[in-house]
Amino acid sequence: MPRRFWLMKTEPACFSIDDLARSPGGVASWDGVRNYQARNYLRDEIRVGDGVLFYHSGPPVPGVAGLAEVVRAGYPDHTALDPHGEHFDPKASKENPIWYLVDVRFLERFPEVLPLAVLKGTPGLEEMEVTKRGSRLSIQPVRKKEWEIVLKLAQRLNTRA
Repeated sequence: MPRRFWLMKTEPACFSIDDLARSPGGVASWDGVRNYQARNYLRDEIRVGDGVLFYHSGPPVPGVAGLAEVVRAGYPDHTALDPHGEHFDPKASKENPIWYLVDVRFLERFPEVLPLAVLKGTPGLEEMEVTKRGSRLSIQPVRKKEWEIVLKLAQRLNTRA
């Protein structure tokens, strides 16, 4: 199966690219997703080796903060079973986990966030899910062409840094 690409959104105050980089081995679980479409991507489509655009969705500047890769495909999200955790779901059980997660590994932090405004103004990214008005899904597929354009934009950031 060919490598696929994804954009995964997170609030940097909750879990940033730096938090991922500081995780043991640079690996962490992408947990707490509570949207069924995003869950389906985690459970059914995201595979080991897939590329991840690590996206900071909150202030000060929303945009792509770096790169990661999937190192473990979808498995049940244990945080849904913790009654004291913020991601608890009383309908989830070990027999019926409902929610899934993947493990991702830090690859690269961009010298600065590649802003959403730049993505929106870049030819070839007009159909990229994150650039569409009202796009809120925390996990989004990225076409190979879009991935390549974003990497070229990031290289320009590196040459400026």
